[in-house]
Amino acid sequence: MMDAGSSTPRIPWLRWAAVLIPAALLWAIPPRGLDAQQAHLLAVFVATIVALVAQPVRMGASVVVAMTVLALTRTLPPARVLSGFANVTVWLIFTAFLFSRAFTATGLGKRIGYLFIRRFARTPLSLGYSLAAADFVLAPFIPSDTARGGGVIYPIARSVAADFGSEPGGPTGSIGAFLILVCFHTTYAASAMFLTSMAANPLIADFARQFAHVELTWTRWIAASVVPGLLTLAIVPWLLERWCRPAIRDTASARAFAAAELVRMGPLSRREKWLVAIMLAVMAGWVTSPWHGIPNTFVALAGLSAILLARVLEWEDLLDEKKAWDALIWFAPLIMMSDELSRGGAVGVLSRSLFHAFAGLPWILVALALAATYLYIHYGFASMTGQIMALYPGFLAAMLAGGVPPMLAALVLAYFSNLNAGITHYGTGSAPVYFGSGYVRQADWWRLGFYISLVNLLIWLGVGFWWWKLLGLW
Repeated sequence: MMDAGSSTPRIPWLRWAAVLIPAALLWAIPPRGLDAQQAHLLAVFVATIVALVAQPVRMGASVVVAMTVLALTRTLPPARVLSGFANVTVWLIFTAFLFSRAFTATGLGKRIGYLFIRRFARTPLSLGYSLAAADFVLAPFIPSDTARGGGVIYPIARSVAADFGSEPGGPTGSIGAFLILVCFHTTYAASAMFLTSMAANPLIADFARQFAHVELTWTRWIAASVVPGLLTLAIVPWLLERWCRPAIRDTASARAFAAAELVRMGPLSRREKWLVAIMLAVMAGWVTSPWHGIPNTFVALAGLSAILLARVLEWEDLLDEKKAWDALIWFAPLIMMSDELSRGGAVGVLSRSLFHAFAGLPWILVALALAATYLYIHYGFASMTGQIMALYPGFLAAMLAGGVPPMLAALVLAYFSNLNAGITHYGTGSAPVYFGSGYVRQADWWRLGFYISLVNLLIWLGVGFWWWKLLGLW
């Protein structure tokens, strides 16, 4: 991102050029098989996605400009331009951000983290597992690895490291490096495990419904992820403990620190008790949605209503949650454009032309090759959501064209839409937070990230395929 104090004025122009040049080419020279309307819509969509990555302006501004261009050029009628705001997925994402604020505002998230440390942190490895377990418990309710990892788990890990006297570059820095790496790599692994643990996961479910005609319900998502996900949470900290061996072996001070913090926090407050009860009810509503038929979005909105009525959050807290409103504004038009491209056939045309090299291969090889490609292409993205918006529909269509069973194709790409975040120090919102602690050099961060990406491929495409076979997904 551009330094606010930069004296190099040409950088913003390069960013605008990256946005406008491919859009202008697509607008002027439609890809073969697309009519003018679909080509113009594709041009605006591509420009918007590039703008989300290059960020010549804020994401919301880019999307508002895109909506205006679509209406002024009569590419789409105004009512259809605004139709994304009626999408239930958008409102589920919006509500999930407000759940996240409730956990941080009440202090319940930190309390859960300290409880795990006080109870289980007997060795450096069990300390790492305690932090990973806290993240896992919070993941269904905090749909942002940035908010959950960067806002809840990272401050706990950093405080525990400081209590050990571990500072970057110091003689005991290895315990801090170990904790930072464990927390980071288990944060995005937990994001892969639940439909509601990453902001764009409901968007993936929407894409799966559009393009593969399968329903990724909350229960179906966790049923397929539970075995490979728990293996990841078990194996990755164990490997990191060997690759980055902590010099400090006695973790009694960490338990004492957590106990002191819990004493300072005092007993559960009224707001925390209400939040626990409400979120358990919301979880029950999500799990039983196939039986009662109420969409996940309205289960979440019922929970939000209860949070407001119980005054866990005030209305002013809702208005102050800028991330939720920001997501509402820029997610909705992107979903609208994706819907229109799908309806007009553009995604099918592009996927056939981009991935024709896989034609004739056995479907399982197609799935493995595209999953690995989808993972490592994230080196070029600074956002999981950006990659999902740009590439998930095309890769899903390519898998389907290669004969991959629809449910399997949708889930494999869904999981690697989260697991791809670990390969760089910029691939997701929590990465700069953890990397910015200074405990791990960039070269080591990338090296270990690559090693863990190989482990994830083995677990999710090895054990995962076996588990999904048992579940009847292929």
